[in-house]
Amino acid sequence: MSDTTATTWLTQESYDRLKAELEELSGPGRAGIVERIAAAREEGDLKENGGYHAAKDEQGHIEARIRQLTELLRHASVGEPPQSHGVVEVGTVVTAKIAGDDTKFLLGSREVAGDTELDVYPATSPLGQAILGMKVGAKGTYTAPNGREIPVEVVDVETYRA
Repeated sequence: MSDTTATTWLTQESYDRLKAELEELSGPGRAGIVERIAAAREEGDLKENGGYHAAKDEQGHIEARIRQLTELLRHASVGEPPQSHGVVEVGTVVTAKIAGDDTKFLLGSREVAGDTELDVYPATSPLGQAILGMKVGAKGTYTAPNGREIPVEVVDVETYRA
């Protein structure tokens, strides 16, 4: 998360799933990687010890995910998805015509989507900022990372069903 003070909307299911992941990583996950590092360290010369370096890299990934989850859960707003009223809100499923192509996506956090096949766009993304608050039928543009202005039209807004 680039803005660590931003509130992220999560369903109760998503919150519980992420909390369980954090508990697993913080407990057994950490303990397991510490054991792997210790075992690899005992193999000798650390400069050419691939197992040691792989375990240290994995430890770095685990610690980064722990920090990410801790921050996300600390600032999470847990509740039901907002009911669709034809207005784009965080937590709604949006169908939009983007540069002429229909695209359906969840506006919110990737963490909410879990295993869904929906694409997810954060509200803080250029597209998210452009359409947030728009009603069905509204048209606008957003600036892509390459500097191009991309036309967008909100075609439909639905309540998210996990």
